[in-house]
Amino acid sequence: MPAFTLATDAGTLSPLAMFLNADIVVKIVMVLLLLASVWTWSIIVTHWLKLGRTAGASERFERDFVKVDDVEAFARSHEASKLPAAQVFQSGYAEWRASTRTKPIDVEGTRARLSSAMGSAVAAEIDRLSDRLNVLATVGAVAPFVGLFGTVWGIMRSFSGIAAAQNTSLAVVAPGIAEALFATALGLFAAIPAVIAYNRFGHRLNRLEARLGRFADSFHATLSRELDRAE
Repeated sequence: MPAFTLATDAGTLSPLAMFLNADIVVKIVMVLLLLASVWTWSIIVTHWLKLGRTAGASERFERDFVKVDDVEAFARSHEASKLPAAQVFQSGYAEWRASTRTKPIDVEGTRARLSSAMGSAVAAEIDRLSDRLNVLATVGAVAPFVGLFGTVWGIMRSFSGIAAAQNTSLAVVAPGIAEALFATALGLFAAIPAVIAYNRFGHRLNRLEARLGRFADSFHATLSRELDRAE
């Protein structure tokens, strides 16, 4: 077979050529999967940077809190901070001020309210940080089936072409089947990074939630000692 023919055949099986030659339904599937892949990677990069910054800044905040002597001054200096640890701290401190404003102080009730307020703050911060991660889970679960739909549709089209041409030659069947399988490949290309990233981010969020819980417990213990002195 001449070299020119080989090059031409290879060109017809390139990703761009397979997309251009595909049926309109398969083209729509491919475009949707490519858009899903782009969306997935934008979420991955955004959350990777955000969680990295949050972890580093939270560690510095906790180190500063351990060294603090004046809790009220520390609260004022971090009043505008959006860090998860700072939000947990502000929630506990606000409840502390509200509960100790009147005398006599309900010590056990204050402890319970402090625990509830900071526990709610931890849950709210984890919910905020996990925003849009459900998209990764959805893409990871759905994309392979969308690609499979494109594959099935493409193969059905190839069989229809075989029936119309009354020719079972590989040269007739191969392009249609290649286009169909390309849809499956795109589905996996979108799904695999989404699943890996979702699991990885879930692990990091679990660690951060545990860390915030430990910080809340530490701050709760500090305020509990203040309540013991106030009795």
